[in-house]
Amino acid sequence: MSRRVTGAFRGIAAALPVALFAALAGTALHRQTVLLAGVELYWGPAAALLLLAALELLLAGSYRSLIPTAAAGVACYILVGLLAAAGPGKQLILADVPGNVWVYGIAGVTLVMLLVCRVFTRRG
Repeated sequence: MSRRVTGAFRGIAAALPVALFAALAGTALHRQTVLLAGVELYWGPAAALLLLAALELLLAGSYRSLIPTAAAGVACYILVGLLAAAGPGKQLILADVPGNVWVYGIAGVTLVMLLVCRVFTRRG
C-alpha cells in the first residue's frame, strides 16, 4: 500500500472516535443557556458547533487530508441523528431551535471546514 493510502486509513480511524466525542459532547452542550436581562439565550449550539469545527480543523492539520475531516463530519451527523431519532420520551435532541441548529449545523460546519482546510492539502 502506498504511504498516501495508509495515511488516509489512519485519518479515518482517528476521525471515528473524534466524531463520537463531538456528537456526545455537542449533544450535552446544545441545551445550555444563560439568562440575560430576563431573556434566555442559548449559547450551547454555538459552543457545540465550535467544538466540532475545532476538532475537524485538528484532523485536517494532523493528517494533511480532507478525508478525516469529511469522515468526522459524516460520522458525527449520523451519530447525532441516531440520538435524535430515539423513541418518544427517550430523545436527547428535541425538534426545537437549539436542537435544529445543532443537528443541521453539523452539515454546514463540516462544509465550511472542508473549504477552509483545503489549505492543508495543497502540495508544494
